[in-house]
Amino acid sequence: MPNKKEPSNQLKNSAFDALNPDQKKALELLQSGENVFLTGGAGCGKSFVIKHFVDELGPKQMPILASTGAAAVLVGGRTFHSFFGLGIMEGGAEATFNRASNDKRLAKRLREVEGLILDEVSMISGECLMIAEALAQNARDSKLPWGGMRVIAVGDFAQLPPVTRSGPRDWAFANHVWSQTGFLNYVLTQNERVQDEKYLTFLNKIRVGIVDDVVRNFLDQHQFEHDENDSATRLFSRRDQSLFYNLKKLNEIDAKEVVIDSIYFGTEKFQETMMKQGPVPVQLRLKVGAEVMFIQNDPNKRWVNGTRGHVVQIEDDKIIVEKLKGRDVTVEKQQFSYLDADGNVVASVIQFPLTLAYATTIHKSQGATLDELWCDLSNLWEPGQAYVALSRLRFGRGLKVLRWNTKSIKIDPQVQNFYTQL
Repeated sequence: MPNKKEPSNQLKNSAFDALNPDQKKALELLQSGENVFLTGGAGCGKSFVIKHFVDELGPKQMPILASTGAAAVLVGGRTFHSFFGLGIMEGGAEATFNRASNDKRLAKRLREVEGLILDEVSMISGECLMIAEALAQNARDSKLPWGGMRVIAVGDFAQLPPVTRSGPRDWAFANHVWSQTGFLNYVLTQNERVQDEKYLTFLNKIRVGIVDDVVRNFLDQHQFEHDENDSATRLFSRRDQSLFYNLKKLNEIDAKEVVIDSIYFGTEKFQETMMKQGPVPVQLRLKVGAEVMFIQNDPNKRWVNGTRGHVVQIEDDKIIVEKLKGRDVTVEKQQFSYLDADGNVVASVIQFPLTLAYATTIHKSQGATLDELWCDLSNLWEPGQAYVALSRLRFGRGLKVLRWNTKSIKIDPQVQNFYTQL
């Protein structure tokens, strides 16, 4: 392994000091020049470590590739599918490879980068990984793994799985490309989100699908009849449920509704993509007194993704929000940008980084930190869904369960075996 550079040569001392000892070791491995798989449970700071690593690099050297369009906009990256020209993979793997391998811009892109960061890798299928590596080898005229490109994979396979058309789930780690890549594995173990040891023990069991007396007793103790007047965020498994509940609660507020249109600009087709996949709605509907949630981390550290509050004042160019158990903050509109495969901004949207906080989906809650939540764990279908929902909380006392079922708490056996051997 190449000699590791001292972290102080890579980062400002103050930035490096912000990392805990576990994260510092992970950063040192990322700085080694090797292919790395960075994993660990929710709240252990995977994204935080990657941000420190990327801050010292140019975006052209190691572009971040996200698994979804909404995630790409929030991390300032590109989607895995767009970067590799995969599209919707019409016609299957071979047809997709043949189309993309004739793309000269893709070949140029793959030759110019030093490597890639695959964010939320659990949601990238093995088939996509295989095609992408073949395209990299083809473009760089090399049979080395990924044509000699460096690859950093980040994510937790115990959370949300890839979309699989039929048959068994097509996990990236189960594809031969994963083992051939030769990842050095680093598992972050120090949880920075959960401030409750008893709850952390409970979550660690949920993550691996264990439903024992500890889990049963905890869920039973936190099961309640729904209280419509309780302000905690509701997590739903489906988008339409979340949308309906948010509008229902907004309509109950006796105040004038303000509709704030998102402002889009850029290439028309990418504007349409942002309208469908972007992290902000086409229209933000608010009232004074409405409960809201921030959807991004503030560079000035006034809030984080998931911080909640209520609207105090609405003006054309600013919204004043009183944070839950905190001070008033003035929120201005932000620009969210969509990058094309080459890393160029092709569309942007300007909107306040807020959303109604009465409800959200489990999928959209990933990455958020909450103090309280209501959720229904009676009829979940994906492995990892229950863990993603429950791991949003800092403290177990904030959990309110409507119903729960042992069948909703599960881990894919392939994932369980993968982490056992890691």
